[in-house]
Amino acid sequence: MPFALYLDTSSTLQFLSDFAFPIQLTHVCDNIEDTLFLQKTLSSIGFGTWAWGNKFLWGYLPEKNDEVLEQTFNEAVNRGLNFIDTADSYGTGTLNGRSEELLGRFLRNLPPSKHKSLTVATKLAPYPWRIGREGFKAAFKNSRTRLQNKLDRVQLHWSTSRYAPWQEVQLMDGLSDLYASGLISQIGISNMGPKRLRWFHGRLHERGIALKSLQIQFSLLSPDPNKFLQIQNVCKELNIELLAYSPLALGVLVISPEEINISESTFLRSNLFRRLLPSSLELRKGLNKIARDHGASQAQVALNWCRAHDAIPIVGLRNPKQAKDAAKAAKWRLNKKETKILDVLSKECAVRMPNNPFQSD
Repeated sequence: MPFALYLDTSSTLQFLSDFAFPIQLTHVCDNIEDTLFLQKTLSSIGFGTWAWGNKFLWGYLPEKNDEVLEQTFNEAVNRGLNFIDTADSYGTGTLNGRSEELLGRFLRNLPPSKHKSLTVATKLAPYPWRIGREGFKAAFKNSRTRLQNKLDRVQLHWSTSRYAPWQEVQLMDGLSDLYASGLISQIGISNMGPKRLRWFHGRLHERGIALKSLQIQFSLLSPDPNKFLQIQNVCKELNIELLAYSPLALGVLVISPEEINISESTFLRSNLFRRLLPSSLELRKGLNKIARDHGASQAQVALNWCRAHDAIPIVGLRNPKQAKDAAKAAKWRLNKKETKILDVLSKECAVRMPNNPFQSD
């Protein structure tokens, strides 16, 4: 395993390699309050915290960003975005776990009514040393501590089926044990294809546990649209929420077609922009036109394209303006004609976002 894997997430590893170097819940509720909690409706757009603590890809600086991130968090929550996604591996190097720490700090300062309305999901990384049925035990406790005990959904961060298929089975069995003991109320998985998704759904079902969600890369520039259709069909059939990470292609889709000089970007994202911006010009022109027709932003259009394909986009937020924009996107939808136009423009883009190397079949 390359050391880069342990610096942040599998996505960071891919950027290092590609650009830096040429349902239903069956859980028994203990009281009425828990029952109401489990029945709450998630917002149609969630927000993610990958950038919170990530220096390599997002240029995070604690002294510069932390106060703004708390303002961003409060803006998002106050505007009704109630699903929050993080991970125990978010935060590079010595900042590992920083995303959860910040989120926990911000959650602690919320009034009780706001706090209860949120669903907080984290992803636990299946590092090679996390093995066996209790391989996630310590990681779960650490994440819950960083999140100030506000942890509703735990997700397997990526599939190990390509190099150690037995590992993810044992780890998921351990998450099922946590569910059975009442320590978590929802289980999800990430970066799995249709075959592995169906298999894990069946394994959880044998224990009377619902697989709540699958999280995959999905945007107008995501790789392998055909595989997405297969995944989408399985999620519909099995009543699994489909969550879309990187719905803005790390910012490529928000860049105006007239914009030439791109500033305030890290080395990795600059390389990504140089690779994707030329080939996505016509797509971004289409996004821009639809945005102007709706008096909206390109980001809103791109997020609503994900929604039009039955996915809940998990948009990364780094400032209050982005939080406001994401909340506005949840208040309108694309029509069928607009969706079709973007479908065609997307297919015409020959250069795509890189595949996640840990996405299973």
